[in-house]
Amino acid sequence: MSGVPAAKRRRLTPPDSDASLSPVPSQSRPGVDEFYSRASKWSLEQDYEQRPRKLSKKGKENNKLPIKTPEGWIEQAVVPAPDAAGTDSFLDSEADDQDDQTSVEEQVVQKPRIPAKQQVLEAKEELARLAGLVNEDPEEHAGLLRALAKVASSPNTTIKKLALATQLAVYKDIIPGYRIRPLSDTDPTLKLSKEVRKLRDFEQALVGGYQAYVQELAKYAKGSKTGSTPEFASLATVAISCACNLLTSVPHFNFRGDVLKILVDKLSSRKRDEDFTKCREALETLFRNDEDGNASLDAVAMLTKMMKAKGYRVDESVLNTFLHLRLLSELGLKGSHTSIDAPSHDVTTNGKKPKEKREFRSKKTRKIMKERKVIEKEFQEADATVSHEERDRMQSETLKLVFVTYFRILKARMPTLMGAVLEGLAKYAHLINQDFFGDLLEALKDLINDAELSENPGDDGEGEGQDDEAEEVARNATRESLLCVITAFALLQGQDVAKSASALSLDLNFFITHLYRTLYPISMNPDVERSARSLHLPDPHAASNAAGSKVNIQTTVVLLLRSLTATLLPPRRPTAVPAPRLAAFTKTLLTASLHLPEKSCTALVGLMNNVTKIHAAKIASLWHTEERKGDGVFDPLRGDVEGSNPFAATVWEGELLRRHFSPAVREGVRGLERNVGVGR
Repeated sequence: MSGVPAAKRRRLTPPDSDASLSPVPSQSRPGVDEFYSRASKWSLEQDYEQRPRKLSKKGKENNKLPIKTPEGWIEQAVVPAPDAAGTDSFLDSEADDQDDQTSVEEQVVQKPRIPAKQQVLEAKEELARLAGLVNEDPEEHAGLLRALAKVASSPNTTIKKLALATQLAVYKDIIPGYRIRPLSDTDPTLKLSKEVRKLRDFEQALVGGYQAYVQELAKYAKGSKTGSTPEFASLATVAISCACNLLTSVPHFNFRGDVLKILVDKLSSRKRDEDFTKCREALETLFRNDEDGNASLDAVAMLTKMMKAKGYRVDESVLNTFLHLRLLSELGLKGSHTSIDAPSHDVTTNGKKPKEKREFRSKKTRKIMKERKVIEKEFQEADATVSHEERDRMQSETLKLVFVTYFRILKARMPTLMGAVLEGLAKYAHLINQDFFGDLLEALKDLINDAELSENPGDDGEGEGQDDEAEEVARNATRESLLCVITAFALLQGQDVAKSASALSLDLNFFITHLYRTLYPISMNPDVERSARSLHLPDPHAASNAAGSKVNIQTTVVLLLRSLTATLLPPRRPTAVPAPRLAAFTKTLLTASLHLPEKSCTALVGLMNNVTKIHAAKIASLWHTEERKGDGVFDPLRGDVEGSNPFAATVWEGELLRRHFSPAVREGVRGLERNVGVGR
């Protein structure tokens, strides 16, 4: 035992500080001395060493049965269970979480950053691959449409633009030539062949992807508003271009209303930029190419609703899109802002429709005919053909909406849209119902009276004259009055000869008198040959540039010539024009031609040549003083045409015009005098 080292003894409790200073006698603590004597023999390390240890069993007993296979019996592997002691420890779990977070942070930091150019290049390759697969077999790879949409959700603006353009090209290629109807409740339960089921699944996938694409275009197109960042503005431009392309390429397909809403929202703004022009041209192309009239009806309905909501404070070019509708040349019905005339078939002279001879048919024959009609209707729907009756109905509804818009603008007196409305009414004159003439002519007369008041503001006082100055900048009263005259004559010329001779009794003397009074002021106008497209320097002393307020692109001289042609040379019964009216206009026009520029003077002299070819005998006395038919003095400033006593005047302007610096004017005057000499 001498070789065994003595057990190490440890003090269990620290000694008392007081005890070291003043030890207590052992006789006073007998139990304590006995305790210390026994504790000195303990070995704490040996006691801890002899305790049973809890060891984790690495080799756990396998209780699973073996599996029999053709190769023999295979023992099942045992999955090691997680360490329960480790999971119960709070400190261990916290340490593990910290280690996991550190490893995740290291992975995020270690992930390489791809440059933007490399991302765009990879996106191009991916888009090309997906688009090629879809175009190769759309029915087989219809699910890739979602992958294309996922690429468009990239935060990179360039990748978004490429994805939108790629989806546009793909949808234009795979969209069928018919409209896909939604599935009813009973359709999924029907028994279909494998090919039909595959086609139906493709159609539903196509409709779903196309709807999501149109919604993305509508979301991005809102970035074209004022105040948006350049990135959003460029993305909006691409979205609007895609929407315009879809409308002109596949106007028959689903969600046409959503695409139209994108364009109409852009046209509702007063800002005219490239996107605005694209939307307007897309609608004009749609109106020209629409054969059945359904798409045109939807577009016109949305445009009229937008104009009404905006209080008709829109650009005039939006209203001029109505002039491109196909119903101008195809529709044979007449209508107004309230109704459309019904087509009449087989109407006799008495106005009664003859009775149809009924043919006796048996019950079996009627059943067969009914089945044939159903089959023919299905064939028409499959061929996407539209009957003439259906097209006339669509175009009639469109015409009614157009007239409602025109009439409301006339009543609202919108100065910036008056020219466009009058030009449209002149174009649609052959489609206007006779019941609409009374209200329309009264509105035109009111417009002319307003134009005269705006030109002479001093008659109503100084206060109203100052208020009209701001309005005069935004409207051109002379051009509007000329358009009123053109519209009034176009209404009469657009009707049938029999109706215009018997049923119609239109008094257009008011418009003729107004035209006569405006000849001298127009000849003194320095901008008589200037239009909205003319290149000129702005007036530095003017309040604002008036070139942008032109009602249309035609010059004032062109409008004047149209009005004079309708007055002096009507296409129907041109010889019915009275001689005093011809003489008064001839004398006034020759006087006005002395003050007009070269081109305008040449045009007026050419018009007078045409007048003298037909009415030479009626006005020849103006060139010969010996053949005067009237007494008194000619009053050129008199408002009444016949009351100005035109036959008391002499055409002395011909002597000056024969010495005009323009050879065309001189030649025209010689031809004019030859016509008069032949007529005499």
